[in-house]
Amino acid sequence: MNQALDALLDLLDLEQIEENIFRGVSRSALVPRVFGGQVAAQALVAAGRTVPGDRPAHSLHAYFLRAGDAGAPIVYTVDRIRDGRSFTTRRVVAVQHGQPIFHLSASFQTYEEGLEHQAAMPDAPDPETLPTAAEMLPRHLPEPVAQRLIEARAAVDLRYADVPPWGTVGQPREPRSQVWFRTHGKLADDSLLHVCLATYVSDMTLLDSVLLAHGRGGWAVGDVVGASLDHAMWFHRPFRADEWLLYDQESPSASGGRGLGQARIWTQDGRLAVTVIQEGVVRVPR
Repeated sequence: MNQALDALLDLLDLEQIEENIFRGVSRSALVPRVFGGQVAAQALVAAGRTVPGDRPAHSLHAYFLRAGDAGAPIVYTVDRIRDGRSFTTRRVVAVQHGQPIFHLSASFQTYEEGLEHQAAMPDAPDPETLPTAAEMLPRHLPEPVAQRLIEARAAVDLRYADVPPWGTVGQPREPRSQVWFRTHGKLADDSLLHVCLATYVSDMTLLDSVLLAHGRGGWAVGDVVGASLDHAMWFHRPFRADEWLLYDQESPSASGGRGLGQARIWTQDGRLAVTVIQEGVVRVPR
């Protein structure tokens, strides 16, 4: 396990300061605010720690309300909405400087047998044949920007199946993007941890497909400004975040200064593990 992954796991190991109240810290991000995937993952950790271990998360719905201050702790308060026979529901509010910055609702379920079907996994190149971030990013970005991006994602081995948005600026493409990802090291057998790490990674690239449709390079090159607005995930089947996962992403729409990304996450052996939808602000600077 590398130091960056150790630091990320420490980030997700929230301090419990009272019953149903947890405190987390932040790490530096590419933009001068808390990374949205971090807040979402920490909020899910807080919710999950109030739920029996035999009830894994099956969905979350969240809103990003205000930009987070990376220099201040975040307090997560958990509201135990419902504890049913099969389902458990939690609501989490993340607070900084006396104001809510993020709101999450999450549902957990006991394991059940039931009807089973799934869509077919799309074609994708073998992740082992793709360049690493350290190999690929310097080809398309200035060295300081590439290095910051590499450091920000150092806990995760994230490999693009095609050239990312900042590599084809000015060339509109099909609004679809694929990345493979896994953590840089093995993880404990804790289903909540794997779900939270996938939540963390899910906010890294989901709006790339919006940028591709318009030939924009994104936050890395500064030709758009943006932020996540809301985020939803459905966890269909068990998976491990320390094994290769295919993140197949597309954008069906952009309008009104907003862009929508939708995606599916697949295990390498073809099981549909997660569905993700996010809308974000995507504005062209004046």
